[in-house]
Amino acid sequence: MAQQIGFWDRLKLGWRVIVSAAFAAEITEALEQLERARSKRAEPPERLHASGLVLLAALQREGRLVDFLQQDAAGFSDEEIGAAARIVHGGCRKALRQFFEIKPATDGAEGSTITVAAGFDAQRIRLTGNVSGQPPFKGTLRHHGWIATEIRMPAISEALDPRVISPAEVELA
Repeated sequence: MAQQIGFWDRLKLGWRVIVSAAFAAEITEALEQLERARSKRAEPPERLHASGLVLLAALQREGRLVDFLQQDAAGFSDEEIGAAARIVHGGCRKALRQFFEIKPATDGAEGSTITVAAGFDAQRIRLTGNVSGQPPFKGTLRHHGWIATEIRMPAISEALDPRVISPAEVELA
């Protein structure tokens, strides 16, 4: 015949089971958090920033931006710089539009008078000049700013080395 367990022993046993289950759940969650943190740290910088590198590669491919910026411009005339800038501008603008939809951060023409109401978004509007007192502020719109309204960054293949901004080109004879 099986031995009966007394009330207090059953209560202690039940308490141990509850505490052990809760403790095990906490340990499991902590281990999962550590694993997630470790996997994030394990990614090399080129993988963490792959989308930025892909954008830089597109600016190079379409507008030769990296070539333009890496070149020492001191030896070129203003006309040569202007001609190069026109090519870089057109290509980079094409690449920018490939990845982003962009609109002005605020309405109004640059140079026009604008009123900045109380509670304005300081990320979208930067006050400069003689900033004192409380809003509303009245001033001249020097730059309307830019907001990305749509982002179309591609998924990056694991086979792609995003550090390659532009491959070396070798023409064979």
